[in-house]
Amino acid sequence: MTTTTTITTSSSSSSSSSSRVGIMEEVLVVSGLIAVQIIFAIHALFLNQFLALGVNSLSIVIFGGLASALFLLPFAVVFEKKKWPGELRPLVTVQMLLTAITGVAFQVLTLRGLKMTSPAVASAMPNLAPAIIFIIAACVRFERFSIWCKYSRAKVFGTILCLGGAIAMSFMMSPPSSSNSTINQVSSPLNKISSTGSISKDWLFGCFYMFIAVIFLSCTTVLQAATMINFPAPLTLCAVTTLMTSIITAVMQFIVEGNLNFGSSNLSPQSIIGIITLGAVLTGSCVGFQAWCVKKKGPVTVSIFNPVQTVCSAILSALVLGQVISLESLGGMLFMFMGLYVVLWAKKKEGRDPQNADDNETIHDIEKPLLS
Repeated sequence: MTTTTTITTSSSSSSSSSSRVGIMEEVLVVSGLIAVQIIFAIHALFLNQFLALGVNSLSIVIFGGLASALFLLPFAVVFEKKKWPGELRPLVTVQMLLTAITGVAFQVLTLRGLKMTSPAVASAMPNLAPAIIFIIAACVRFERFSIWCKYSRAKVFGTILCLGGAIAMSFMMSPPSSSNSTINQVSSPLNKISSTGSISKDWLFGCFYMFIAVIFLSCTTVLQAATMINFPAPLTLCAVTTLMTSIITAVMQFIVEGNLNFGSSNLSPQSIIGIITLGAVLTGSCVGFQAWCVKKKGPVTVSIFNPVQTVCSAILSALVLGQVISLESLGGMLFMFMGLYVVLWAKKKEGRDPQNADDNETIHDIEKPLLS
């Protein structure tokens, strides 16, 4: 009897301890993901002002990519060395190169668009990625799609909501009133907001650049997932492709401009490199934490927190840049968030549907590791 009581008490204590650990993990995940999105929002605002000082966007890509690669490489060696293939196949090499090239296009266009618009728009546009990834994955037959499947119809509906919300937000959100938020504006009627509320030419071009950037981001994500089929080491893949991105951008800048130019900023090159490196390491740490959360809770859970960055960026843009957030632009954001959650809901339900069990075994779901 004493032995039984002891075993019961020990089991109860172990269960209670496990429950406390589970609660602490939940709190860490939720609070950490919120903090990550806030940091991303602050980083977007910082980049906007950094570009406003005249820093060359290509320099940010070059030194930011180099710092991120050097930061991720030790973790890749420690945690993924056993996953490295004995021989690097030509197909994997080509996939890595294409991933790096699309990554260059994404970063350059995003920074260009951020310079011409605001952190709020730059933070909102990536919410389109899951919907665009769905379109690309369906076109290349990596994604199940059937007009008779309710989850496929839900993803199409969510995609339409996302795209409609992005268009509405781009046209309805007014540019910042601060003169420091946009560089080299020409004092012509096309580059100003009129009393009737017309949209500036630079603003529309900036939104267009970021929309194209999200398309490149989606292509990058699909390429990453395809590469990980034969190279199942995400940290290593990220470190290698980021380093390749930095090298490609440096070569491109040298060919176009004849040198590695930091821009016309009053900051010294050492200060620029230091600031870029600090930002790259900080965001790299956030990406690492997100990867841990994906492993613990799955990509859908991580994706749910993405709109937090948009909301924080909108608030910071209003407080720091003097940007007016109209009801119409808020409506566009709401449609985008609704579309995002519809797509994520459909993906989660589709994965649990017994009717798709056979498909899950034979078809690689290219979206699963990328909606984070």
